[in-house]
Amino acid sequence: MSRPPGEDRTLRALGLAGVPREEPLLYPGAWPRESGLLDGDRLLPLDRPVYDEEDGRVPVLAIGSNASPAQLRHKMAEFGIDSPIPMVRSRVTGLDIGVSAHVSRMGYVSASPVGAPGTVRELFVLWLDAEQLAVIDASEGVPMAGGNFDRVWLPAPDVRVEPGDGSVLGGAYAYVNRHGVLHDGTGAPRRHPGAQRPLITELLHGSARLRELFGATPEEFSARARADRRLCDRGTRLFAEEGRVTASGLERYVGSGPQDPFAGSRTPSAGPTAPTP
Repeated sequence: MSRPPGEDRTLRALGLAGVPREEPLLYPGAWPRESGLLDGDRLLPLDRPVYDEEDGRVPVLAIGSNASPAQLRHKMAEFGIDSPIPMVRSRVTGLDIGVSAHVSRMGYVSASPVGAPGTVRELFVLWLDAEQLAVIDASEGVPMAGGNFDRVWLPAPDVRVEPGDGSVLGGAYAYVNRHGVLHDGTGAPRRHPGAQRPLITELLHGSARLRELFGATPEEFSARARADRRLCDRGTRLFAEEGRVTASGLERYVGSGPQDPFAGSRTPSAGPTAPTP
């Protein structure tokens, strides 16, 4: 696709600058309209949609704010990592976007993948190198006993990922919530609405106990949850106590799949420890 000479490709110019970790009610953040290469504060045209282990990269499905370039940049900056990240808009069959059954310390209720045979979604595949993968793992709590997510390998044909060049990936990594997901009242996983205010408003409306903990509005919920681990843990337990939680359907992939291609690689140690979302 040709582009005007000198086109401004900064995240701000593209309407992608909002960071959910700084403004929780923006979650999941703005997603790009097309594939691109996140390079610092710019989203540049991408020269190819598929990479492999020879390139030192693995495919990771972005379900929530990991598809927001500004959120990705914020996470990487915590560890001083500024290497480019290919973001490939892909057709994904077999997954849907559910609602995590935990309250995030970031001040929002995040998205989580759910198994959905036959469902087709447009999602982003991030092609991450070893350092980038370690940062995202840390941000999702994967290495931590009390973390909220496990990284799993979703193989084809269980989950079909088509990056747009006529190929089908052999599989991709995704982050599955250890707490499960919220259901829609019938026992089936509810779909994340893609915006925080309507989701939090509905959750608060349905539970007097949740309102006692987090207030009556999305703004109060976000402000009280932010960085208060004990309160977030109480909210997470309340979801289960009130019978709002069901399985994602992806739990069977935890602990299975190919060996971690970056096992033994250096994990990021410089800078602050990424807070568990």
